[in-house]
Parts: sequence; C-alpha cells; structure tokens
Amino acid sequence: MSRVLVARLDSMGDVLLSGPALRAVANGSRPDGSLPNDVVLLCGPEGSSAAEMLPGVTQVHTWSCPWIVNPAPLPTEEMTNGLIDFVRSSRIEEAVILTSFHQSPLPLALLLRLAGVKKITGASTDYAGSLLDVRLKPGEDFPEDQPEVVRALTIAEAGGYVLPNGDDGKLRITSGSDPEGVAEELADEGPYIVVHPGAAAPARAWPALHNAATVELLEAYGHRVVVTGGPGETSLTATVAGPSARNLGGGTNLRTLAAVLAGAAVVVTGNTGPAHLAAAVGTPVVCLFAPVVPAIRWAPYGVPLELLGDQEAACKNTRARVCPVPGHPCLSSVTPEQVVEAVERLLGGVSSLSTRRKVWKP
Repeated sequence: MSRVLVARLDSMGDVLLSGPALRAVANGSRPDGSLPNDVVLLCGPEGSSAAEMLPGVTQVHTWSCPWIVNPAPLPTEEMTNGLIDFVRSSRIEEAVILTSFHQSPLPLALLLRLAGVKKITGASTDYAGSLLDVRLKPGEDFPEDQPEVVRALTIAEAGGYVLPNGDDGKLRITSGSDPEGVAEELADEGPYIVVHPGAAAPARAWPALHNAATVELLEAYGHRVVVTGGPGETSLTATVAGPSARNLGGGTNLRTLAAVLAGAAVVVTGNTGPAHLAAAVGTPVVCLFAPVVPAIRWAPYGVPLELLGDQEAACKNTRARVCPVPGHPCLSSVTPEQVVEAVERLLGGVSSLSTRRKVWKP
C-alpha cells in the first residue's frame, strides 16, 4: 500500500468532479482492487467540505493555493514550507495533480518535488522538465472538449490508476446522516422540487425574479418547492421562495444540502457547485448554464439533464465572472415557462434532444 497525494485546489464543484479519479487512485494499479492506496486529497478551502464526503479519500489537507484561490493569499515562505513539511511528514510517495485546461500543474509539482515526492503525474501544455514524471499533453494525448470527470480520470490512468471493476465512473459521495433532520422532514411531507438560485460568479446566475416566477409556476402545476442557498444568499432565497415555498437559505451545511438534493425529484440550478452535488446523489438537474465555460466540460455529469441557456452567446468561453454583455442575454432569455417544461420532461423520464446536442456536440 502506498500513500498518494491527489491535488484539486479550487472549488467545491471541481472537487466533486474529481471523485471518480480519486476512487481510481484509491483502487491502486490493478482493476481488481487488490492494491489499494491511502489517498491524501490536497484541496483549497472552498473544496474541503466536499472533499470530506468523497469515497476513497483517507485524509484531507486544506491549503490556500496562491495561484488559484481568489482573492489570492501572498506566497510566503511560511506557506510554502508548511506544505512541504506536511508532504514530507505524511510519507507521500506519489502525486497526481488534477487541473483544468487553464491551470498549470508545474508550480505545485515544484513544491512537491522539493518535498521529496518521487513520482508526479499531471497534464501540461508547457515544458515540464524534471517536474513531471508522467506528462500528458492536452490536445495531443487527450481532447480538451470532454467532461471534466473524464479529463481527471485520464490523468489518473496515465499515472497507473484505474477504476475498480463495477465502478461506473459517475459522481458519488459517501452516505451520511442528515445531522439537522431537514431532509427527513421534507421527505415525510411528500415529493418536492429544489430551486437553487445562487452562484459564486454572477455571470452564471439566472435572474432572481426569473427564479421567483419559476417557483410560482411550479407551485401552480402542483409541485412543492424547496429553495436552497448559502449563508450569504438569505435575501436572494427569501425573494425566490416567496410566501409559500420552503426557504432553506443559509440553513444547511453541505452534508444536509446533499441529503435535501438527494430527496428531490428534480433540482433547478445554475452552473455551480450544488449542480454537481445533485449529480453526485443521482438527482436529475435542470441547469441554467451560461456559456462562459463549455457545457461539454462542465455540465452536471452522469444524471438526466436539461441544459438551458444560449450556448452560442457573445460571452462564450470568456470565463467571465461578471457578464460582459449588457442584460445578461444568455440566461435572461430563458423563460420560467421553459424551465417548468424542462422539469416536466425530466419528471417524465425524457431529456430533450437539444440538451444532448449541447453537451455531446460532434
């Protein structure tokens, strides 16, 4: 058994999308799972809660990476030496660095090399010199336009790690109790739809009043609606929930939110962490997806999906956090009626052909 460090240093959604690759590393180097590994997951502060719910992870270490965290902390000697000392004391023998297309594994690889890690695997468009033992070249060794889950699995496989037999490669979290009992209470009251209106980046958020109108329409169709959101989104969730939907804004930790999403018939949300959390618990998603990043890479993975939003809008592939186009047309053009129709399609078990074309384009 080896101790392997896997790094995914950004958001909660990114960490969840790395779950299948983490299970592959935990499995070891043989498909029958006979050589399991201890997996140490190195993640940023935004991903730590999700990291603790992933199967196959033995230990989670949180580190604020100065080239990924926003706002970025200063790269001090204390910060870098702290990471190096942790890796050395943890007897880390190998590392797999998981990155997206716009991130480089090389700064972290340098620190890991200084910490004595003998084998490092990553994907880099830049010359890696002695920093990577196994280097994949994006665009040559694998296509960039593929789901982020598959990208991470490809990097892990290059390092010698494959999923065990019978693992379908979908997102997954460990089963756990609902510490606040909210999900159990909701289930006792009957079926419900979750609407999660918030997003960390404003460019990825559907307008609040569109969400509120959708809640009213869903209730008019006879659905019970639960509105969720983080501690800083209580004003938003109150607006969206209105007088009759259940407002859980600011009232759930991540484990409870997972349980609430798992109990929902459908989740309506943007391209944000809870979309991937819904996928990890197997719940169908209506995703209001702004094309600032490609849907083929970042859409909810492995669950029935309805993808709404103009994927050819002027903001396409800009990675903008704030919409660069007046009026935010890529999402504001989606009507509440269209969202309700998408919910009904998922409840009926049939996703639209247009969604399949957007996510799996030729």
